[in-house]
Amino acid sequence: MAIDEAKLNEFMGNFVRDMGAVAHAATVTIGDQLGLYKALAEEPMTAEQLAKKTSTDPRYVLEWLSAQAAAGYATYDPGAKRFSLSEEQALALAVEGSPAFIPGAFQVAIAMFAAVPKLVEAFKTGAGVGWHEHHPALFAGTERFFKPGYIANLVSNWIPALDGMQPKLEAGAKVADVGCGHGASTIIMAQHYPKSTFVGFDYHEPSIRYARDAAAKAGVADRVTFETASAQDFPGRGYDMVAFFDCLHDMGDPIGAATHVRETMKSDGSWMIVEPFANDTLEGNLNPIGRIYYSASTCICTPASRSQAVGLCLGAQAGEQRLGSVARKGGFSRFRRATETPFNLVFEARP
Repeated sequence: MAIDEAKLNEFMGNFVRDMGAVAHAATVTIGDQLGLYKALAEEPMTAEQLAKKTSTDPRYVLEWLSAQAAAGYATYDPGAKRFSLSEEQALALAVEGSPAFIPGAFQVAIAMFAAVPKLVEAFKTGAGVGWHEHHPALFAGTERFFKPGYIANLVSNWIPALDGMQPKLEAGAKVADVGCGHGASTIIMAQHYPKSTFVGFDYHEPSIRYARDAAAKAGVADRVTFETASAQDFPGRGYDMVAFFDCLHDMGDPIGAATHVRETMKSDGSWMIVEPFANDTLEGNLNPIGRIYYSASTCICTPASRSQAVGLCLGAQAGEQRLGSVARKGGFSRFRRATETPFNLVFEARP
């Protein structure tokens, strides 16, 4: 075997970065849960000061702060022995709901690691691992990871990109949000369109219970309801808009879901499909974003689809061509890319 030492060193450098990222993920979740980032965002502190402010142990906090500084998640002043967060670090780590807020992604990673024993068996047998079979960190982490993007884009960019939908929502429309999870997307729409009514559907009963409480806390429970139902059988007719946020690729029978959406919509209705950003070829997705989505798809999305009837397994990098094919096979004659972000593709399908 002929080893190119330069290439080996380059690969080992990648390993060091990856191992650091994996190890650091746990510290991000700890800091998030204990409120360490939020407290540190207020002012520079020593480990002892931060520990006192957060009712934690100073020795643990010192080690945690050192890890943050080494990772570039905090700044260290050796003269004053104080740590701090820049405005940019604070926006990403301490401001819940900001467009850059990232701790939810690390919660998802925890759930992925927790699922490894089930996934090893699934790889051997071809069986699925349902969404409901994952660690609870997945449900909370998914909401917190995607919600900032919805806050930043849903009302200001995505809905206006749909043909004529914004005026309908402003005047009063009937909307179904399918695969709603904790209801973040449903509630955001309800807050911005007070004349419209919304119903969120998800097959995961614990998420539906959470969504109901969230709607009550947000003050929109009079216009928002949440029900347990699948994408292939959710109730209701005459919807002006049906929305699928980051969930179509997880479904075992996305064509069946598309067919049901078509049956429940008005003749001039719109199906908004938000999916992870992806090009249509594997080689087009061999990049940092594709790496995230393929990894998540290996541990979450593909096993979820395989656990359901049909088990089409689109995967989180389905791409426009395959998603368009699903819509057309479901009875939609028009399908287009309405808009996009670096992390999402937004499609509109019409009868």
